[in-house]
Amino acid sequence: MKQLLVRSEVCLGCKSCELACAVAHSQFKNLIAALNQPEPPRKRIFVETDGQINMPLQCRQCSDQPCVHACMAGAMHQDARTGLVQVYQEKCVGCWMCVMVCPFGVITEGPAHKVIKCDRCRELDYDPACVSACPTKALQWAEVNHFAAAGRRSWIEQMKEGNRDA
Repeated sequence: MKQLLVRSEVCLGCKSCELACAVAHSQFKNLIAALNQPEPPRKRIFVETDGQINMPLQCRQCSDQPCVHACMAGAMHQDARTGLVQVYQEKCVGCWMCVMVCPFGVITEGPAHKVIKCDRCRELDYDPACVSACPTKALQWAEVNHFAAAGRRSWIEQMKEGNRDA
């Protein structure tokens, strides 16, 4: 199963992923139209930085699913078909329990005092919008084993070039 994975060492902090995410979740799926919506679209990915390292953060689909267990209304749930943690907007009561237990701080307030989180652009028939928008491919929609193997190959190449400490 593909996962949304990050190579933070190549992230520029440009926030193209944030913009693409907001537009993908807008009413008209168009930047100009999104800017003119009565309720501005909200991103579900957050690029954080300390000035040296940029890190795109989004729902990590934790195996222990603390948000699902904390949700007293049953709004947070694991989708039986995809295995992804999703939100039933109609069940959310805005208690913020999921926000408090999320270890990554990526569940946030959406319209109508309900929570929103990364849904992996489940309505799209292709890669998540943030992945498609990333100019450096810091965000990747890949199988974990393929991602890890590419990282190992990259490390070997850098060792050959003398760019990594042994």
